[in-house]
Amino acid sequence: MSTVRRPDHRSEHRAARGGHATGLRHVLTHLITPLLMCIGMGLAYLGAFAHPAPHHLPVAVVGQGRSAQLLAQSINDKAGGDLDVRTVGDRSAAVDRLKHQDIFGAYVIPAHGAKGAAGTGGTADASVAKGASHGADGAGEAGAASASAGTSGAGGAAGPGKPAPELLVATAASDTSATVAQKVFTPIAAQQGAPLKVTDVAPTAEDDPTGQGIFFLLVAISIGSYASVAVIGGAGAVLPLRLRAALALGTSFVVGLIGTAFAGPVFHLVDHGLGGLWGMAWLYSAGILLIGTGLHTFLRRWTTLGVMTLFVMLNFTSSGGIFRPEMQNGFFAALHSFWNGAGFVEGTRSHVYFDGYGLSGHVWTLVWWLVVGLVTVGVAGLAEKRRRTAEAEAAAHATAVAAAAVAATVPDPAPERSGRPVRTAGGAAGAGHASAEAAAAPEGETEEAVGV
Repeated sequence: MSTVRRPDHRSEHRAARGGHATGLRHVLTHLITPLLMCIGMGLAYLGAFAHPAPHHLPVAVVGQGRSAQLLAQSINDKAGGDLDVRTVGDRSAAVDRLKHQDIFGAYVIPAHGAKGAAGTGGTADASVAKGASHGADGAGEAGAASASAGTSGAGGAAGPGKPAPELLVATAASDTSATVAQKVFTPIAAQQGAPLKVTDVAPTAEDDPTGQGIFFLLVAISIGSYASVAVIGGAGAVLPLRLRAALALGTSFVVGLIGTAFAGPVFHLVDHGLGGLWGMAWLYSAGILLIGTGLHTFLRRWTTLGVMTLFVMLNFTSSGGIFRPEMQNGFFAALHSFWNGAGFVEGTRSHVYFDGYGLSGHVWTLVWWLVVGLVTVGVAGLAEKRRRTAEAEAAAHATAVAAAAVAATVPDPAPERSGRPVRTAGGAAGAGHASAEAAAAPEGETEEAVGV
């Protein structure tokens, strides 16, 4: 009588649950990366942009004599470190300093209003201190502030025969810093009974009124660069490192062209100097791609998180594209002095709006990051060579162990059945043939094992 075995549904259920548990652990492990990105982006962006406030923002009072010095000193005392007010002898010197980005606002005392500025300093300075402390609250509304600045400049006459106080700014350097300077000096002009006349000595392009288009150009070039790192490092992992590095340089060439097209013919953010802009875009993109390609050798699946930390979280926030370092805390202000995003933004501003002043320093910043990328690729090449050597030695060792195991399992030759050897020519030939086969047998087995 035959018995039919029923299927064991419990074992199948246990196997399914085990497979689900393994898959869940795999998903949860990979979810660590986007969650860390979320934390990092929140800390970086909110830490850099949530509460902008001036920190020793350099501005100037234009005028000669004791009245200008007293006004500058009183503003410094009331601002409590928010401002760094100095005096400039004349208007042309103030314009020169604005174009060199040594200051971000210059208050020109009217010729007949110097006494009033000195005499009403106590009341005005209280308003100045308040404006310095809270002037950055509306700095994000840069476009509206620029429009109001233009209106004030156009209709800022104090009246017939009475000179109006004037504020000189350079919005191409930073529209938000110019806005803060306007908030600081407007109360002083009000104490003199005249509206403040605002003059922009370095305006931005017509299609980029806030000057922040350069920052968003930086964002586009950065995304094209670090996203390409994942492709070159992942899909190109089977390629030699020198070929991956060549792909990185070629990709940066294309990314630079795309960024230049956006800045010029597409959105008209830049109306001249596109060749220089492309050069800086290529340097910036090549540095990111080479660093990311080299880091992929060591970070593997964590490469995306590492590259985003370097070139998004720390890079965008310290670039000065939205708020200059004088409007940020010490950490991001320090990064601005040597990070590659700041080199691109400030280099582009210098090249397009400030006649190349300080351009060489910003270009050298981009060059040094490119050098860091080349060094990273070189170190990665040495690491991959050492890894390949170790793998080859391990494979050779495994082959030798397998060959020894096969040789140990080959049986010894069977003893001769007849105690007396046959001494004939044919017999000798047969014996020689047999011995040759016996000698060849282990070698054949070894070759088969190596093949497996």
